[in-house]
Amino acid sequence: MDQRIALGLTLLAGVAIGATAIQGLHAQAKPPIYYVSEIDVSNPDAYGREYATNMQALIKSHGGRQVAIGGAGGAGAATLTAFDGAAPKRAVVQAWDSMENIQGWRNDPKFRELRQIGEKYAKFRAFSIDGVAQ
Repeated sequence: MDQRIALGLTLLAGVAIGATAIQGLHAQAKPPIYYVSEIDVSNPDAYGREYATNMQALIKSHGGRQVAIGGAGGAGAATLTAFDGAAPKRAVVQAWDSMENIQGWRNDPKFRELRQIGEKYAKFRAFSIDGVAQ
């Protein structure tokens, strides 16, 4: 009987220590940086075909993740709903692990090449926001 109680207490202590360690690791996790683009698309078909899909692949290759894509321009766009003022024709939200990753993506020669194509079909406004620790 004493061995079962000791084993149960040991198991309970191990679970408590493990839960505390996991909570500590989550608290140390750095929140993502969000990159937000508002895009005024003038030619949605060409924008989607020649620019959006290729840029999304480049973003992924640099560690960016698409969180939301809305509006005109194909390439996975969902509904974009305005609440205050006029909504942009297209909006994109990406999550990145670091500002260095964003800068690496934007400094990639392929980014400049694709952006020249994109600027034929759209005007861009972009900014980043540091995520909030949860």
